[in-house]
Amino acid sequence: MKDREVAGKIVSFDDENFMVNYKDWDLDVATALAQEEGLPSLNDRHLTVLEFLRKTYEEKGTGPTIRRLTKESGVPTKELYALFPGAPAKKAARIAGIPKPKGCI
Repeated sequence: MKDREVAGKIVSFDDENFMVNYKDWDLDVATALAQEEGLPSLNDRHLTVLEFLRKTYEEKGTGPTIRRLTKESGVPTKELYALFPGAPAKKAARIAGIPKPKGCI
């Protein structure tokens, strides 16, 4: 575990760069993490995904699978990949401040 400053806050991260305490998250932290992940800004569609991830984590203790994410968030797979290029579930989870979802490689 390592602590570092993000958006003026000290935040703890695990070895894969996922936040340890999702309650340390706020929109400023999300914006800073998005920039670290190569996203210059967050729009309403990004926030829809992030809010869905956080809500699912709070309810179930883990993030959703990518299939559930695309079926239940209202953001189709193609758009999800455009919003979070590369590995969208992992990238979005990092930005949402939740641990790596089960099933992510």
